[in-house]
Amino acid sequence: MSSSLLNAALSLRRGEGPRVGGERIALLEALDELGSIRAAAARVGLSYKAAWDAVQALNNLFDAPLVVARAGGRQGGAAGLTPAGHSVVAAFHRVEFELAEVMDRLERGLAGAPADDIGRLFWSLGMQTSARNALRGTVTGVTDGAVNAEVSLAVAGGVEIVAVVTRESVAALRLAVGRPAIALIKSSFVVLAKGEGLVTSARNQIKGVVSARLDGPVSSEITLDIAEGKTLTATITRESAEAMGLAAGEPVTALIKAPHVILAVE
Repeated sequence: MSSSLLNAALSLRRGEGPRVGGERIALLEALDELGSIRAAAARVGLSYKAAWDAVQALNNLFDAPLVVARAGGRQGGAAGLTPAGHSVVAAFHRVEFELAEVMDRLERGLAGAPADDIGRLFWSLGMQTSARNALRGTVTGVTDGAVNAEVSLAVAGGVEIVAVVTRESVAALRLAVGRPAIALIKSSFVVLAKGEGLVTSARNQIKGVVSARLDGPVSSEITLDIAEGKTLTATITRESAEAMGLAAGEPVTALIKAPHVILAVE
């Protein structure tokens, strides 16, 4: 495929949203070929952490994980594509091919458009947000109140996230049972706790297992496996991480207040 076609694909935008990141597809293909996060990161010009973060983001944004990966090890983390990952890569290249045909028709003065609906694919690939956690799910319930509404979102098997938003937001986003949505949660809004029988005012209590810990001078970034390849990241003080003995394999509960969950739709 020529470079001009690739540039055309990368320039696609959804409304005023960000450009579709073909770099993520390149990372998936490198992971599939090399089987190593560090090697794939080097091939596509990313740091190891940036590649690991991209893998987590992709797994969270799609209904099924695209990559099976684990941090650490001599090669900097082994990785491989799931059947869903292979499907996304194939779909992306099919879109590129269809776009190339459209461009060819435009050059010949014949306007046209691909027949398939590719919006959902580009939404998941291109969405960018300052929130560390972006988890795709399906609305399972909307409970109306006088001012606010409680919206439940199933993001993985047995894992549900509840958000409290205004009634106006429910109407504007057309939130209803069965509608896909994205839960956006800042890592600083995620509180970690250990032990059973916790009594807390946090509406969301999500059990997980520590899969990675990255320490800085003051803070630690803790990543939890919560279910079906989905992850949740919390930023806490390093002192707290040490006091709690947080390490890979440790069971922990993530506490998130419902008003701290932001919902987004396609």
